[in-house]
Amino acid sequence: MSVANELALASLRPMLKEDIDIVMEIELASYDYPWKAKIYQDCLKVGYGCWIMEYAQKVVGYGILTAGAGEAHVLNICIRDDFRRYGMGRMMLNHLQKLAREHNANTIFLEVRMSNIGAYRLYEQEGFSEVGLRKNYYPAANGREDAIIMARELV
Repeated sequence: MSVANELALASLRPMLKEDIDIVMEIELASYDYPWKAKIYQDCLKVGYGCWIMEYAQKVVGYGILTAGAGEAHVLNICIRDDFRRYGMGRMMLNHLQKLAREHNANTIFLEVRMSNIGAYRLYEQEGFSEVGLRKNYYPAANGREDAIIMARELV
């Protein structure tokens, strides 16, 4: 099946509390240092933009955005490994940018692991630029890993 067909069959919807178990399955399979379920519960509780991506009625990814005071921050985007490279991460990123605009954000920020070349390239292709570095931001096998701070103007 082509990438265009895969994306045409994907849909987005708000995350529900009931989605956290499947989100955690994807999270645990995707990251060596995953978020805890409590973080997702808290994101829902405080009203962050928490979104689910579905394909064939199956949860295949999620994204989290916070927005306020003219800025937005992508906190997490994750797509199941067997659904990567079909443009679904890009689709989620574009959706979160649209939400940021709806919240009157002028700039959207995110952090990416220095070692996550695929995500870095996606963000760069979508108009994000490096604006800083957070030293020792992420846990890593050898201690800590730096995060590249990226931003994009939305106006």
